Amino acid sequence: MRLILLGPPGAGKGTQAQRLVQRYGLVQLSTGEMLRAAAAAGTPVGLQARDIMASGALVPDDIVIGIISDRLDQPDARRGFILDGFPRTVPQAQALDALLKKKHIRLDAVVELRVNESALLARVESRVAEMLARGEQVRIDDTPEVLSKRLASYRALTEPLIHYYSERRKLLTVDGMMTIEHVTREINRILTAIGAVPARSPAKTANKAGTRSPGEAVRKAAGARPGRAKKAAKPPAKARKRASRTAKKPARKAAAGSRAKAATMAKKTAKKLAKKRAKAYERVTKPKWIR
Repeated sequence: MRLILLGPPGAGKGTQAQRLVQRYGLVQLSTGEMLRAAAAAGTPVGLQARDIMASGALVPDDIVIGIISDRLDQPDARRGFILDGFPRTVPQAQALDALLKKKHIRLDAVVELRVNESALLARVESRVAEMLARGEQVRIDDTPEVLSKRLASYRALTEPLIHYYSERRKLLTVDGMMTIEHVTREINRILTAIGAVPARSPAKTANKAGTRSPGEAVRKAAGARPGRAKKAAKPPAKARKRASRTAKKPARKAAAGSRAKAATMAKKTAKKLAKKRAKAYERVTKPKWIR
């Protein structure tokens, strides 16, 4: 399964990404973590990124794509991945499409968590008020003012991706204002509907629900041992003999009837032949004047 999560800041992308990772064994690919890991590993692309990040500038798209390419080549990414925080712009999405096509990797879906911005701002304001009431320090980047700027940036740069992936029939939209559990269930439902997640077989679902297969029911009735189940299912010897004799009787009667009929026909045929021979003998032996 290969996914991209889209949504404004505070939509819950990180939470849902972690749940997908745990449920399906995927790899979460965060551009920030990948950049830092590549720089620490000293890869050619990572060294370029390290110098640029040290200067405070933004890392160019071609370098980010190069780091993603290296990461996708690692064995754990073959099971599937979730891209979190990338792409952010249409040019990045186009570069990513070209990379995936080159590697013969198919993107399954782009999941958009759609939220109400006014509700997000209200949540942040409420959280900040509660933290201040408890005497806790509020993070500088966790204020309504900062969130407003990040939402404006999202609308200008990232929101066009919704149209981009919608045209390519990759976009799946989920109501991000539902509870975390409801959002998770809805994501799993639509991923199963498009075939990105294999649907559970009825046998597995029934076993998970507590129902047993016919074989298991027989084994349980016989003491949960396969041998006992076979013995319990096997009829006694006398019963088998009676059943065998009962089944053979009609066959014996049919055979006896056929033999008797054949014998009767043979007798009749023999009598006819005898009469014919006697008549023929009389014609040959008797004088003409007696005939």
